[in-house]
Amino acid sequence: MPRTVQLAHYRNIGITAHIDAGKTTTTERILYYTGRLHRMGEVHDGTATMDYMEQEQERGITITSAATTCYWRDHQINIIDTPGHVDFTAEVERSLRVLDGAIALFDAVAGVQPQSETVWRQADKYRVPRLAFINKMDRVGANFDYAVQTMVDRLKANPVPIQLPIGSEDRLRGVVDLVEMRGIFWKDETLGAEYEVGAIPDDLLAEARDRREKMIERIAEHDEELFDLYVEGGEIAVDTLRSAIRRATAELHITPVLCGSAFKYKGVQRLLDAVVDYLPSPLDVPAVVGTDLDDGYSVTREASDAAPFSALVFKILTDPYVGQLAFLRVYSGSFHAGGTVFNVKRRRKERVGRLLRMHANKREDLQDAQAGEILAVVGLKTVQTGDTICDSVSPVVLEQIEFPDPVLSLAVEPKTKADQQKIGMALTKLSQEDPTFRVESDPDTGQTILSGMGELHLEILVDRLLREFQVAADIGRPQVAYRETIRKPAEGEGRFVRQSGGRGQYGHCKIMVEPLAGDGVEFVNDIFGGAIPKEFIPSVEKGVREALANGALAGYETVGVKVTLHDGTYHEVDSSEVAFKVAGSMAWKDAASRARPVLLEPVMAIEVVVPEEYMGDVMADISTRRGRIEGMDLRGSTQVIKGFVPLAEMFGYATDLRSRTQGRGSYTMHLHAYEQAPAAVQEEIVSRMRGKKVG
Repeated sequence: MPRTVQLAHYRNIGITAHIDAGKTTTTERILYYTGRLHRMGEVHDGTATMDYMEQEQERGITITSAATTCYWRDHQINIIDTPGHVDFTAEVERSLRVLDGAIALFDAVAGVQPQSETVWRQADKYRVPRLAFINKMDRVGANFDYAVQTMVDRLKANPVPIQLPIGSEDRLRGVVDLVEMRGIFWKDETLGAEYEVGAIPDDLLAEARDRREKMIERIAEHDEELFDLYVEGGEIAVDTLRSAIRRATAELHITPVLCGSAFKYKGVQRLLDAVVDYLPSPLDVPAVVGTDLDDGYSVTREASDAAPFSALVFKILTDPYVGQLAFLRVYSGSFHAGGTVFNVKRRRKERVGRLLRMHANKREDLQDAQAGEILAVVGLKTVQTGDTICDSVSPVVLEQIEFPDPVLSLAVEPKTKADQQKIGMALTKLSQEDPTFRVESDPDTGQTILSGMGELHLEILVDRLLREFQVAADIGRPQVAYRETIRKPAEGEGRFVRQSGGRGQYGHCKIMVEPLAGDGVEFVNDIFGGAIPKEFIPSVEKGVREALANGALAGYETVGVKVTLHDGTYHEVDSSEVAFKVAGSMAWKDAASRARPVLLEPVMAIEVVVPEEYMGDVMADISTRRGRIEGMDLRGSTQVIKGFVPLAEMFGYATDLRSRTQGRGSYTMHLHAYEQAPAAVQEEIVSRMRGKKVG
């Protein structure tokens, strides 16, 4: 089936920001102005189209990334609306992996906030070109220049304003377009659907000219064609300037900055124009690079319908009506409903049932999908997030998506035998959907342990378990996911000998362990002269790594360790892989007892926003939670307290903060680092874990 929209007219974009910056509201306005919706929903009413889950509507936040498609100026714009809460940062990660561009929203009062920094770094990691939209210019205390400056100070970005607000707070009337040098004024009575283009107000004209000159100067630094025109001092045509902005944006040299108020219907159409004018199409970004399935060398896949088919599955969703949906980005080639694709990870062919273009939780059937599309597929039963599906004739493995490890756990116990069967199926579906959600069984208590990225993350998952899957279960208190490491080098020896008539078991190895920077584990084979046959070396490594997963101190995963295998002996008849695996495990335990093992606890970077009169009380409370204050900023009439606090001390903090500030305080936090726990804390946790095992 021929294309209805040329590939050069595709825009695959995401909308990312800190929680409450206005992502979902902006998406609602985009869908209204592009004709996709005929009535705008509001987040605070629980009627936003993109927040379709019950939990999202009740809490007024985005939990899962939702995809939709709209059309503007003959361009197809595929949009992914992402969550802003730190607990759901994996949703942003996997969305940015498959996008060609993004809109970064910032609050005009707060500027760059903690989660804004996180998603900005994620976009840097995947080299995603961005536009910035300074939203909420109608709020009291809105300051366009301050918000832009925070992008420089906190993100080390290169923001280039291409608009200037006309008024602010309740006097926000429109914007000055610095590219075309004209004023744009929205009509409130049409919900912003109509606007007038006119002269720049006299009181802003001189400033607008000065800012345009600076804008051109900043862009010319990164564009040779524009630089030559600028040096010559001639008039620069609007189309020439647009092309230069587009090139500099696509190459990540600059971030064009626009402004407005999505809630008050101002600035969204011009934002859509900027998406079309400045963000890249699939043809403008480098071809995706993968590896050949058999030989392992690099392979590129051009964004072309004629190239071999390749796509990346970036999200799995369980739909109550059609079953499992696999969301994917098609990088090259095409495929059709009813055809077969090759699942690289499983090395098997799968049949495509249906192709669906998603609009939040609504579906539209397609017959074909071509390069550049973002869509959902029904019928792929064995795929997981990060899997590549492709043409079986030219198989390729695309780069997988990396996700952070969980930091919080809780126990669940089904109430009846029927619930036990249901909970297994439900947890399997939930863990397929969410790669940061882990499920395991506690070998000592037999309880099912759920691990996630934070209190809210686990709260939502448990809520879905009880409500969506109708499982009756008892829920335990959240527990922190500690880690272990060592502080000094040590030698260890493991000798496993069993003789029980006939062939016995013999494995013997000596290792050196030492601290390693970071949170990895490195295994080095330093055996020379055949002290241990090479076929048994992987077994020693496997035994060591399995032992590291259950630390010597309190049973937590051990990280930051270098293990060197340097000696050992074997028996020609009795030695086996199993014997050397056990010997490796014993050697690690022997070495760990002398390597000064310590407990590491997750420490969160926290930002608390409070009215000035409550600042002393809030700071004192942070100190009692073993927190350390890093600094304070005055933001309007409120104080922003920044610091670091152990996660173990932050349970229930939202309620405590509300009671201390009469409901006027708010906070955000994200994982900063794992740090060594104080001796008293370590002692308490170790004794608790050992007591649990004895009990």
